[in-house]
Amino acid sequence: RVATVKELLDKSEMVITVPAGGITVSQAQSLRRSLPQGTTMMVVKNKLMSRAIEGTTYEPVGDMLKGANMWFFIEEDIGGTVKSWNSFVKDSGKRETHTILGGNIEGTNYDSKGVEAISKLPSKLELIAQIAGSINAVPTKLARVVKAPGMKVARAIKLAGEEVNKE
Repeated sequence: RVATVKELLDKSEMVITVPAGGITVSQAQSLRRSLPQGTTMMVVKNKLMSRAIEGTTYEPVGDMLKGANMWFFIEEDIGGTVKSWNSFVKDSGKRETHTILGGNIEGTNYDSKGVEAISKLPSKLELIAQIAGSINAVPTKLARVVKAPGMKVARAIKLAGEEVNKE
């Protein structure tokens, strides 16, 4: 089991922990199905987690090992995972008792507010789409700018021609 958790930690961009108590098996299964691809949810005993985090960038997570915890090992979609969790606690009426306890990215622990703030940042795919859109817009804008002076000259010649024809 330690090797499994270590493998999940190696693949994860971020880990988040929430209280595990009071969640039924059917609720956990429904939550698992709602999670984005690349996110693994697992209840891990504190002793097992402390062994798995030894010597990794997730060692500071040791501060969060109190009580029964459910862990989310997130490979990419942090925002989608937090949205799924928030939706779950809202629908199951557990918002008051099951807030996010904290999370860790690159060896830095964050409290629930920090995790919420991180989840609102654009994902890698969203950033790539924004960059691609910006790059795509450059040739279009360039074509308009290059074409514009020619259009103005053409209009001026046309107007001058019309003036000559009136005389």
